[in-house]
Amino acid sequence: MGNSANSGKGSVGNFFSGVGTEFKEIGLTFTQGDWKTKVSYLIMGFGPLMRKQFLRGIAYLAVEVLFIWYMAGFGWHYLKDFTTLGTVARVMNDDGTFSYNDNSFLILLYSLLTIIVIFAFLVVWRMNLKENRNEEKLLAAGKKLGTVKGDLYSLLDSHFDKTLLALPVLGIFVFTVLPIIFMIFIAFTDYDANHQPPTNLFTWVGLENFKNLFSFGTTGLGSTFLTVLAWTLIWAFFATFLTYFCGMGVAIMINRKGIKFKKLWRTILVMTIAVPQFVSLLYVYKMFASDGLVNSYLMKWGWISSAIPFWQNPTLAKIMIIVINLWIGIPYTMLITTGLLMNIPEDLYESARIDGATGFQMFKSITLPYMLFVTGPFLLTQFTGNLNNFNVIFLLTQGGPQSMKLSNNAGYTDLLVTWLYKMTINDTNYRMAAVLGIMVFVVTAVISLVVYGMLPSVRDEEGFQ
Repeated sequence: MGNSANSGKGSVGNFFSGVGTEFKEIGLTFTQGDWKTKVSYLIMGFGPLMRKQFLRGIAYLAVEVLFIWYMAGFGWHYLKDFTTLGTVARVMNDDGTFSYNDNSFLILLYSLLTIIVIFAFLVVWRMNLKENRNEEKLLAAGKKLGTVKGDLYSLLDSHFDKTLLALPVLGIFVFTVLPIIFMIFIAFTDYDANHQPPTNLFTWVGLENFKNLFSFGTTGLGSTFLTVLAWTLIWAFFATFLTYFCGMGVAIMINRKGIKFKKLWRTILVMTIAVPQFVSLLYVYKMFASDGLVNSYLMKWGWISSAIPFWQNPTLAKIMIIVINLWIGIPYTMLITTGLLMNIPEDLYESARIDGATGFQMFKSITLPYMLFVTGPFLLTQFTGNLNNFNVIFLLTQGGPQSMKLSNNAGYTDLLVTWLYKMTINDTNYRMAAVLGIMVFVVTAVISLVVYGMLPSVRDEEGFQ
């Protein structure tokens, strides 16, 4: 804990030290720079243009012109209402038509985009100052500056990685980063079914939604949240480790000497992967329904007098989900562990047999440590994926069975991610869904970071080399 605390303090200190260094460099660049550099503080690219670095100068100047155009014609229009998210909703005119005024959704979205654009502009502005500083140093040292041809060539040679990654990075930002930031901000508003812009605007409510999630009162979601969180962790644990050890056991049995038709057994297991989950899970759900094949034949044979509530009983439903997930997950683990088992030196087993070790002792001391060392990161990935395993839960039970004890349409088999889905699609309770999304990230991140530090392959990288 002491090392972690010191590391955290060191990181914070390094951050503020870096910020201070940047401000110091900006001041030195202005005081020590020539008049071309000083003008570049206001007109980006002026210095490079005057030094005949036309490509770089035009690029910086174009960024500034586009920024001013964006802010004047679009960005400022939304950013000025960021603190209120709008005050005038849609109104009906005397002639029956509607006048569309503020839209909280667009104000929040485009305000966030504008803030990011401003930050990006400041980064480019700082790059502009560094460019002037570097050019002055090169000229003072008697060196020649680059040419336009050289700059263009560098985009396809030494800086080709930046050219190649520019479009993918922009796509990740627009379709991944911006929506995540938007969702985080939604968690601090009252955006729900009663506040749908442009008819009804939503506004900031601070930490009210988080208090509601952790409140155990009549209107709070604390009890439901803890119930769903507990089942999510239980499900992820069993879905990960039962699948892992059963898959490893199947691989060990198939790989044993004397077992015939090994390719046939592997092919049969792999067939479960070839069938889409959407088809297989829905079919299994129908099989175990009250009027499904299983209950019908059991009653026909006289083994039961009434249908077994596989999906209606909360405990049975949870057991069914875990068991059915084994049928889906074992083939994946079997394929992964088969190749790893073949890489364990046979000499280790021979030595263990000579020493009188039993099969279980060899598994415990040789096979399992090696497998955990190699597949540790895979196990962590599987556990994280099962925390957010939407398909298995929703296709089998849709989160049910439902209960009056759980609020906001949460069911006994709902995971945090399926509950979030219901909040969004069924209840249009976007504010609480955003809060729940943040909690899903926090739970996943904390578990991943803690477990990652405990993995044998991380703590002892040389252990099996």
